[in-house]
Amino acid sequence: MADSSHETLQKTALHALHVELGAKMVPFAGYDMPVQYPLGVLGEHLHTRTKAGLFDVSHMGQAYLIGPDHETTAKAFEALVPGDIVGLAPGQQRYTILLNADGGIIDDLMVTRPLDPAREGHLFIVVNASRKAIDFPHIRAALPANVTLETLDTRALVALQGPGAVDVFAKHCPAVADLVFMTATHATFDGMDVHVSRSGYTGEDGVEVSVAPEDAETFVRSLLAHDEVEPIGLGARDSLRLEAGLCLYGNDIDETTSPIEASIAWTIPKHRREAGDFPGAARILKELADGTTRKRVGILPDGKAPARGHTEIQVDGATVGEITSGGFGPTADGPVAMGYVAREHAKAGTELDLIVRGKPRAAKVAKLPFAPHRYAK
Repeated sequence: MADSSHETLQKTALHALHVELGAKMVPFAGYDMPVQYPLGVLGEHLHTRTKAGLFDVSHMGQAYLIGPDHETTAKAFEALVPGDIVGLAPGQQRYTILLNADGGIIDDLMVTRPLDPAREGHLFIVVNASRKAIDFPHIRAALPANVTLETLDTRALVALQGPGAVDVFAKHCPAVADLVFMTATHATFDGMDVHVSRSGYTGEDGVEVSVAPEDAETFVRSLLAHDEVEPIGLGARDSLRLEAGLCLYGNDIDETTSPIEASIAWTIPKHRREAGDFPGAARILKELADGTTRKRVGILPDGKAPARGHTEIQVDGATVGEITSGGFGPTADGPVAMGYVAREHAKAGTELDLIVRGKPRAAKVAKLPFAPHRYAK
């Protein structure tokens, strides 16, 4: 891992504030990012589950797809993803996946049809930081001449997550109270223009907010002035999404993984399956019909020691899979993990052995999520 002071690392608009707040900075996806603050990963995780945690996710890739009308833009994007993009209502957001020709996952992302009539024909997308240099050229290369991709390279992106998040945010931006999970709007926050969606990647209620870089620090300081809000680093972000059973690109999904193997077949609606008009459809439709050889599952190790990524999974001495994400779950009060196992061992309750330092350690397949989702439906 490179030195976090290395000159090639990029900095978000909130970098100086992270340092001021005492964050431990580490390299992540080419950026110098806060992994934790003085509260510590455990405290940050529990604070987010009980009050409101604030995350800088400005390293992620934000962009607009722009065409002459919604149907044209949405159809252009549907050539790359298996989700229902044409059917998005104004202000609606959707989780979907970029697929390669073999049905592997290039990235998972969020796509929103803006509510603002002035942005008719636009789609707002947010992709993973580690993949934006791959995603954006891939998308551009596939677009028709009348649809363009406009990246928003300098905009900040901030997530406020937890049961107290929306109440705090609504004190500055009353419009947020009218949103439900996976809807979005353009609004003003203390006079600042923001794009806010009721979404996030912790399993909690909350918002993700795109804000101009020159407003980012003022915006964040306004939220941190509330007693309910604490800054949260990448360490707790990872443990929160793991408890919520949510995939991390590069760990739980990659270009070799299909959405069926990854247990996210729900991202492909019936009419897209019937049309079979998305990349990798031959493989994916076959897996839907016949099943896959492996499946992503939740795993509960016995005891208190966590099982980390790449831990071998065995049944009766035979290798049947591998852990892809693992750690201590503070809300679950014990170790939690996700991984891929052979299909015949994927049923909840199946007993497994995790090979840790050459020795088998008991575990079992468990239903996801490990902490209940608390979205505002």
